[in-house]
Amino acid sequence: MKISFHGHSVVKIESNGKTILIDPFITGNSLTDLKAENQNPDFIVLTHGHGDHVGDTVEIAKRSGALVIAVNELALYLQSRGVNAHPMHIGGSREFEFGKIKFTQAFHGSGIQQEDGTFLYMGMPAGVLIMNEGKTVYHAGDTGLFSDMKLIGELHPIDLAFLPIGDNFTMGPEDAALAAEFLQAKTVVPIHYDTFPPIQQNPEDFTSKLKAGNGKVMQPGDITEL
Repeated sequence: MKISFHGHSVVKIESNGKTILIDPFITGNSLTDLKAENQNPDFIVLTHGHGDHVGDTVEIAKRSGALVIAVNELALYLQSRGVNAHPMHIGGSREFEFGKIKFTQAFHGSGIQQEDGTFLYMGMPAGVLIMNEGKTVYHAGDTGLFSDMKLIGELHPIDLAFLPIGDNFTMGPEDAALAAEFLQAKTVVPIHYDTFPPIQQNPEDFTSKLKAGNGKVMQPGDITEL
């Protein structure tokens, strides 16, 4: 399983000959190394319905034919936009060609503002577990700290966890360090920082707070293999 980070919360996983893009916020993301027009994933996984996570999903999915996997309300909205989407929800799991996926809870919001100013609710925000080749990757999405992260780690031993550290909208470095302790992941990578002024952080400061010494700062384009 090959996993790469691409700025903000964008993660790409290549496994079993399939490519999965998580939260493909590319256009407007000054930190990414990707170009939306060059992305041809087999699957797109979304954690929630905010613009900096849905990003280029509609354009990429329509062009590539990728199946989008998201919580029910967000998936139905994308279907209304002509996207091939599979609805799931928190606690549910399903096998796909690339492996098994399971949505977990997250404490945040989820919605899309239309061009006319109206705001559409996109269901519950989520984290996501992707399990394949005997390995488990956890993408927490946008969330605050919650104690059931202990349970997530106990039920699903995590090899690699992506945790937001930006503060303001999500956990900051201190809470994310405690989340890492709860999850007991083998490796923890900080995400969702520096993209906008309110979420500027020093990722090295975050990894220095990890008691297990298991932090790994990934720059856009960096790859790790499990």
